[in-house]
Amino acid sequence: MRLSVLMSVYNNAPFVERAVASILDQTYRDFEFIIVNDGSTDGSTEILRHLAATDPRIRLVEQENRGLVASLNRGFAMAHSDWIARMDGDDESLPHRFATQLEFLDRHPDHGVIGTQMVNVDEQGRTIRLTNDYPRDATTFLAAMELLPLMSHPSAIIAKAAFEKVGGYRKIYRHCEDYDLWLRLSEVTKLCSVDEILYRYCVNPQQVTFQHLLHTAIGAAVAWQAHLQRSSGRPDPTEGLSALPGVDHLDELDRIFGMPGIARKVRARVAPKLLYSLPALTSGGARLIGDYVAEGGDRRPATRAVARMLRYGQIRGAGQLAGNLARSYFAPRGK
Repeated sequence: MRLSVLMSVYNNAPFVERAVASILDQTYRDFEFIIVNDGSTDGSTEILRHLAATDPRIRLVEQENRGLVASLNRGFAMAHSDWIARMDGDDESLPHRFATQLEFLDRHPDHGVIGTQMVNVDEQGRTIRLTNDYPRDATTFLAAMELLPLMSHPSAIIAKAAFEKVGGYRKIYRHCEDYDLWLRLSEVTKLCSVDEILYRYCVNPQQVTFQHLLHTAIGAAVAWQAHLQRSSGRPDPTEGLSALPGVDHLDELDRIFGMPGIARKVRARVAPKLLYSLPALTSGGARLIGDYVAEGGDRRPATRAVARMLRYGQIRGAGQLAGNLARSYFAPRGK
């Protein structure tokens, strides 16, 4: 058997039957299907048990809730195949997804990861936006790594050997575990995505992208700095950490990395990403933007953040950020 499929499910009851069906109906049919039910409480368990009884390819694992990183690492360890295809419990794979990706890998044996282009759909399955711009060759992938979208995580097929070589997903990069993984995999193999749209990604307001934007953006910025260290032949300063510093303690990064300026670089990368997310602004993002401005950063993100917070009635937070912005006009720039 060449392929294992790995899906982690947590409270995906409205969508999971459709997601599973899209895998079972693939034109390429010789695979095992590992489904990790990560402590679902919404009826997903009953749906998954029924589906597992209908197709012998399904290996259903039930566990108490441990989170996506732990679930995926467990699934990779269980897989019997050399290649593992990811899948999420609320999305859909088009029928020829696996056949197309495996054909690409046959033609490009130097690649250890292959994704697909995708289309965003709403909870009713209606197309809301095309997302068709992931790097289509390894050179473009490397050029995009710092700031551009790299790959649709749940559309990827990953070589198990490469995954194990870099140590799998890392818990400290929770919510950006895929970006951290792509960076580390890029150091040992080639990655890109096929040209075709083969994945339907369901967008809803409860997703990590919306709920944990601040934490995700900080983690991704730190992951990039760690990648630069590894690429320079130095040890990864974040290896062995139990957690990354929170927004109020980012200056600790300078100590962790053993060099000045890392926290400043992280804030400079994160600040522009927070402008349109009220949850991010009110959970520490406004403080981060204020620190970014005080360090000499562009004042425009802070001005926009103040306006947005006022619009949504966050008077106190807007006032604090406006005060930081005002003080920055009289402070030495870059201090």
